[in-house]
Order: sequence, then structure tokens, then C-alpha cells
Amino acid sequence: MSVDVVGYKMIVSGRVQGVGYRAFALRSAVELGLVGFARNLPDRTVEVYAEGPRSALEGLRSRLQQGPRWAAVDRITVQEQAAGSRHRSFTIEL
Repeated sequence: MSVDVVGYKMIVSGRVQGVGYRAFALRSAVELGLVGFARNLPDRTVEVYAEGPRSALEGLRSRLQQGPRWAAVDRITVQEQAAGSRHRSFTIEL
């Protein structure tokens, strides 16, 4: 049985910059075996792109909704994308 690998582009809104959110996303993604990146966007949101099995991506989505201690997530928008990553690990992009 093969596992379908897909990509999720998630835009996280709320108090998510300056609270350790990208590091939290990195730890969560690594624990779930996902590859991709997290980066701050100019509009004060955080973009998280991750690839892996759908079940792991849903696990990441759930963790991101909770966020680290000082974060306050208002909303996560998710766009599913075809996988085909150039990513070999999960990183924080500046």
C-alpha cells in the first residue's frame, strides 16, 4: 500500500509573529516527519508549506491551530497542492 504525499500551503493569521511560532512549526513538522518551510509574511501572517502524508499534514494543521504558548491563532487557510518538493527537510525561511 502506498501513501499519497501531498503539499499543504497554510496561511496562519492572528498573533503569530514574535511569539516563536515558526520554531514551533519547525518542531511540529519534524516530529511528524514532514518537509517544507515556515516564514513570516509582510502582512503579519505566517506561511507554512509542508509535504507528506495527508494524515501527518492534518496533524500539523491541528498543532498549528493551537500554536505555542504566546500565540493566538485566529484562522488557518489551507490550500492543497501537488507534491514535488525541492525540500529535503523542514526549515525556517527568513
